[in-house]
Amino acid sequence: MIHFIKGTLSEKLENSVIVDNGGIGYEIFVPDNSNVYLINEKESVKLYTYMAVREDDMSLYGFSDKEGLKLFRLLITVSGVGAKAGMALLSAMPPAELRKAIAFEDTALLTKANGIGKKTAQRIVLELKDKMGAVADQITAETINASSAFDNIAQDARNDALNALLSLGYSRLEAVEALSFVSDGDLTAEQYIKAALKKLF
Repeated sequence: MIHFIKGTLSEKLENSVIVDNGGIGYEIFVPDNSNVYLINEKESVKLYTYMAVREDDMSLYGFSDKEGLKLFRLLITVSGVGAKAGMALLSAMPPAELRKAIAFEDTALLTKANGIGKKTAQRIVLELKDKMGAVADQITAETINASSAFDNIAQDARNDALNALLSLGYSRLEAVEALSFVSDGDLTAEQYIKAALKKLF
């Protein structure tokens, strides 16, 4: 198993990069939002890798840090989630946001990834939520801290604003996080909605 590859960034392709290591060019598939795309060609690069081996294919998937690799490994343990689906999820959102979506059971956010349907998103949540471990605890703490911003908000107005944002197609995670930035507790539901929409845009 190849744990990481360090070498020179030879070429950047649409879904992958070529890393020159000892005169051998390794094609490594990376998420669309990978930091490796910010590196100039001919510069040094290090990617933590996972090698997927099938009867008709052998591919390398790479990540800028160990956390990305760890999350990818967890994703592909889910029934029906292969390497391509795992990369699609990590391409659709940063690892931290993906972990939050799983911890909050936000299947709507997960389905924004290319090729991830509702049933697959539900399986991901079902099989991985408990495996988040310390990540889930951290997210819970962050959620509690964020919810303190709601302490002075009228309950009815807050709920009305939240429901309105959900009806507009935003996920619960997106709506709650946007409203958490609205600290004025004297606003009407309509004012909360307008303020939250500014954050969402």
